[in-house]
Amino acid sequence: MKNKFIYLAILAAGFASCEPEFDNPVSTDDYSAGEADFSSYVAVGNSLTAGYMDGTVYKSGQANSFPSLLAKQFALVGGGAFTQPSYEDDVNNYGGLTLGGIPIASTRLVIDAAEGRPENITGSSTIEVTNLQATAYNNMGVPGAKSFHLVAPGYGNVAGVATGQANPYFARHATSASATVLGDAMMKNPTFFTNWIGNNDVLSYSTNGGAASSTNVYDNTAAADHNATGNLDPSTYGGNDITNSNVFGSVYSTLINTLTSGGAKGVVATVPNVTSIPYFTTVPYAPLTAQGLGKALTPPGSDAATQIAAGTAAMGQLNAQLYALLDGIFTAGNEPDRVNVLDPNTANPVLIYDVDAADRSAQISGYLQAVLNYDAGTANAFGAIFGKARQTTATDLVVLPASSFIGSTNVNAPANINANGISYPLGNKWVLTPQEQAKVKAATDAYNASIKAIAQDKNLAVADMNAILNQLVSGLKADNGTWYTANYFNSATTEFKVLFSLDGVHPNARGYAVISNEIIKVINSHYKANLPLLNPNDYPGIHIVPIN
Repeated sequence: MKNKFIYLAILAAGFASCEPEFDNPVSTDDYSAGEADFSSYVAVGNSLTAGYMDGTVYKSGQANSFPSLLAKQFALVGGGAFTQPSYEDDVNNYGGLTLGGIPIASTRLVIDAAEGRPENITGSSTIEVTNLQATAYNNMGVPGAKSFHLVAPGYGNVAGVATGQANPYFARHATSASATVLGDAMMKNPTFFTNWIGNNDVLSYSTNGGAASSTNVYDNTAAADHNATGNLDPSTYGGNDITNSNVFGSVYSTLINTLTSGGAKGVVATVPNVTSIPYFTTVPYAPLTAQGLGKALTPPGSDAATQIAAGTAAMGQLNAQLYALLDGIFTAGNEPDRVNVLDPNTANPVLIYDVDAADRSAQISGYLQAVLNYDAGTANAFGAIFGKARQTTATDLVVLPASSFIGSTNVNAPANINANGISYPLGNKWVLTPQEQAKVKAATDAYNASIKAIAQDKNLAVADMNAILNQLVSGLKADNGTWYTANYFNSATTEFKVLFSLDGVHPNARGYAVISNEIIKVINSHYKANLPLLNPNDYPGIHIVPIN
């Protein structure tokens, strides 16, 4: 398998020869570090710093982490050696993790050319967490880390990995069981640093649709909106809680005060708003069509007309047995557009459970008993399922994994209403509603205000990654003249323009090159340096395998 990778990335390598500001220079005489000292560069952060992409850290991906790319440019002006946690045990370039030989993290995502969709590469991870390196590295990006984790003793204690009390990535290289990420970073005596932390303080809430952690993907009522914005004790946070903004500000001050304690200069990066990444922008809010429903109901290879006819009939049955009923009850409650009947001539929204919706379970149960003569138990159960249901609107963000979940069978539901998102409401974890988005934005704005204020106080450069990634929504023209987008990969014809990897959250190698350039620009401006930019087209994009 390891020889089957084909890269469709270098489609415009000719740009490198006609852009003198990019790397591969003829002469370095004009390059300068300016007011910065890159002799000991340390990067602090989370998965975005570690070089995480395609759902994991793997050897060749880590080589294109943005700190690694920056270090190569720093080397042109006196930058010292730059080290990253070793992934030499990733012999097949699969990524993933094992703990005591048992897989605890999935292998990397690739595109199967035959299937045309992302899937985990076939094979087993060879990255064993308990093979401890006990070494401080220049790249101290730790996937999964939130701001307060960087100062938490024991976050890298391998004994706590199995119980979720420690981080498996940090455990692989923490210098001791009681080490902190920040403490290990300071062992490198930084003269220059980058700090990009805070994404996970709000991202895990967002990617789980604002829901509490739940192992039951069919659960809707129990996975309620979950955030800790009023909680000042991070030791009590759940895995998907939003970090309190005061906690974040306090921790961030500690990080920056420590990193600058020896006189180091650096760049801090802001936290992007989640609405700019493909994880939340790829799956349409209205994906249900007559042909799509019919395709699942007809034999493989059926023609479009047959599929549309079957889907139209299915929509008619759903309308008669479910949608018209809900529409009538919600309309009587002054919510005429909460649920509308399905239209076979257009794309229709999915049915979801909304924790913030008015609870109409009593009205549903009462109608079923009084009008349709349901027994109380059945009517109450039906009311509990659909009492907080509604259809999605254009303001909802459906998460990327929902693309393969919508329409699947809900094993916990009655047989006649067991199609997720169609006849049974999608659980809270599958959709980030406007109310949940507002909480995410409020936290993100507060974090970024703290980042900018603390950076100003210390006269540090700020890379506004929130602004940069928001530009991708409408298209970002890079310095090589290429227009890049935040669209998720959908074919080889668009692969060249996409900066995100297949997990929909993290950049691909080309995306990390663009990020590196944004950081180089602020270094050149703030510290009066003259560092060359990278050519993003020199770096791979989406990974495609002929057979998986």
